[in-house]
Amino acid sequence: MTATIRPLRESDLSAARRIISLAFGTFLGAREPEKFWSDLDYPGTRWLADPSSAFGAEIDGELVGSNFATRWGSVGFFGPLTVRPDLWARGVGKQLMEPVMGCFDTWKVEHAGLFTFAHSQKHVGLYQRFGFWPRFLTAIMSKAVQPTKSEPQWSKYSEIPESERHACLRACAALTDALYAGLNLEREIRAAHSQRLGETVLLRDDGELVGFAVCHCGPDTEAGNHKCLIKFGAVRRGPTGGQLFDQLLDACEALAAARCLSRLEAGVNMSRHEAYRKLLERGFRTDIQGVAMHRANEPGYNRPEVYLIDDWR
Repeated sequence: MTATIRPLRESDLSAARRIISLAFGTFLGAREPEKFWSDLDYPGTRWLADPSSAFGAEIDGELVGSNFATRWGSVGFFGPLTVRPDLWARGVGKQLMEPVMGCFDTWKVEHAGLFTFAHSQKHVGLYQRFGFWPRFLTAIMSKAVQPTKSEPQWSKYSEIPESERHACLRACAALTDALYAGLNLEREIRAAHSQRLGETVLLRDDGELVGFAVCHCGPDTEAGNHKCLIKFGAVRRGPTGGQLFDQLLDACEALAAARCLSRLEAGVNMSRHEAYRKLLERGFRTDIQGVAMHRANEPGYNRPEVYLIDDWR
């Protein structure tokens, strides 16, 4: 079956959100698949961040699937790729991969990947056709929000004067560039602020930025009801990384508590061994387990000593 692949339009967002709920709910065996993840809004947040990298599949004038490419500087990933369940195994997913690969080529990203179901040979096989290879497992973890015992020195991006925000974004980019050349989270920081999705937590030591985390809070974001999702978080590399990571997690938990949210969620690739162990020690437990697939099997920033949280769903 051949679908028409075109840029996703704002008028498509409600339909894309319904298809995402139905597709994931059906695949995961939810009792009411059309209501699965209905509190999450992937298409809205990602389309608003960059409409040019959001794509829809249309058959007979009706939207039947979508896919989204995301650029973090030299790093690119895509998803969620979803197709209406009655059209599975018809080649629509393969068609929706093609414009995303075009984005990666245009952007000249050095590291490209995705998150998918580790147990699904159908998913893994599709992405291998485009040069992506499975590597380490990725755990989407969460814990109950509790009052923090310590008082880390953190601040909020939203409270920085407009005249100082460009310097803050440069400092964030310098921190991530030291972890992987060209890695830049400006898109996510700006999106969280402009769309009012949550907050970017800033961790400083004697005035110097040593960590930050982009957090989505509550429904109609990528977090969902009662949750604070750390979509991305990282601390300065070096011997104090573990201590700084603890402080950053404390700050995120304090933000969640201030927003009256009951769970803190974070994703970590298990090849970032120290970060994964730290989350376990702090009481995080795995809710969803998938696998990261990387183009050309390139490792990217997934190294044992890198204290970094991300969510490629």
